[in-house]
Amino acid sequence: MRKLLLCLLLSGCFPALLFAQRTLLYCGKLIDPKAGQVLTEMTIIVTGTTVTAVQKGYAPAATGDMVIDLKDLTVMPGLIDSHVHLEDQFSANTQLKGFTMNEADIAFQSTVYAKTTLMAGFTTVRDVGGTGVNIALRNAINKGLVAGPHMYTAGKILSSTGGHGDPTHGYREGLYAEPSYTETVCDGPDACIKAVRQMYKEGADLIKITASGGVLSLEKDGLGAQFSDEELHAIVQTAKDYGMSVAAHAHGAEAIKRAIRAGVTSIEHGTFMDDEAIALFKKYGTWYVPTIIAGKSVADSAKIPGFFPAVIAGKALAVGPIIQGTFAKAYKAGVKIAFGTDAGVYAHGKNWMEFVYMTEAGMPPLEAIKCATVNAAELIGISDKAGTLEPGKWADIVAVKGDPVQDIHAMGQVWFVMKEGKVYVRRVIEDVKMERVKE
Repeated sequence: MRKLLLCLLLSGCFPALLFAQRTLLYCGKLIDPKAGQVLTEMTIIVTGTTVTAVQKGYAPAATGDMVIDLKDLTVMPGLIDSHVHLEDQFSANTQLKGFTMNEADIAFQSTVYAKTTLMAGFTTVRDVGGTGVNIALRNAINKGLVAGPHMYTAGKILSSTGGHGDPTHGYREGLYAEPSYTETVCDGPDACIKAVRQMYKEGADLIKITASGGVLSLEKDGLGAQFSDEELHAIVQTAKDYGMSVAAHAHGAEAIKRAIRAGVTSIEHGTFMDDEAIALFKKYGTWYVPTIIAGKSVADSAKIPGFFPAVIAGKALAVGPIIQGTFAKAYKAGVKIAFGTDAGVYAHGKNWMEFVYMTEAGMPPLEAIKCATVNAAELIGISDKAGTLEPGKWADIVAVKGDPVQDIHAMGQVWFVMKEGKVYVRRVIEDVKMERVKE
């Protein structure tokens, strides 16, 4: 009988799905972020790439099952960072990189940052802008050529001329007319419509705009609004026509309010939001992605002599001390919050520190974890695939050493990472045991 089954399988006459391996994960503690509970002594059953059951107790394993012992760890759904930049990592010579690195250089380093992010427990990310290499990186991850998280990317950022997303700040005359650099620098509704369509053409999953000035660009003002109401409405409506959401980088209050009224899906950073802006967040149901760690990181770097050009250093020192307080105010007011860190502004792999800053500002640990699972999945539009551990969803599973509900720093002690049923991290073999059940 066994020989017959083997012959049928090899010949393609018998569905391989019937032989899909079953994996049982025994969880000492299991966080259910949707319910806001920590369950004990649970079993997650994975078949192939998806979760097939989550049940109380340690379910008996059958012959051929793989058993993973996570009884001494705290298990949770794969984490989601909804604001990253996987192409690069900011350093003292970042401006110089624009003149010395080719797309191939960017592509190779992005694979390292993608893997680092996955190993830190972030099984899904929303990449909100780069050179366009991020689209190729996403495709390579999806094909299994590169280890990395599920990736949803904006491709290139839409900016007004001279705005925060204009990549030619600091270039000498003669270098900034290259079409590939300026095709998403758009002024006027018609140009904005064309830029959205261009990103759709190149394969972007969403649209990212710079509604206000920013910190790390060589522009003097990090707060001013940089798109008109007409331009914003043109962007949002066109994106909607093409089935894409819009993420708006915005620090200044006026830029935040214009973007929300235009119908963007999320505001990134939101540093100087005022009471009127908070009211608009709630009225329109707009998501807020805080990126506290980015503000703190750039403020720390600005204190190092020569790390930033003077124009950037001044803005970094102004934004850094404010952003955590803004988060606290928005949270207390009931604004919808999704976890996002601006990874790439600081070192990739340290995304977990955002949890520390969120809890310092008054958010309970379980709610912070919900922001990085349930909420972030809803923001991206993948609640049917990620955010919770339920039958039919991706088998994206993370386990940490310790109990983050008691000490949020445990989020930095990632001992186990599974993405779509494949194990990528298994720290110290005696801590995470894996064995196949024999006859």
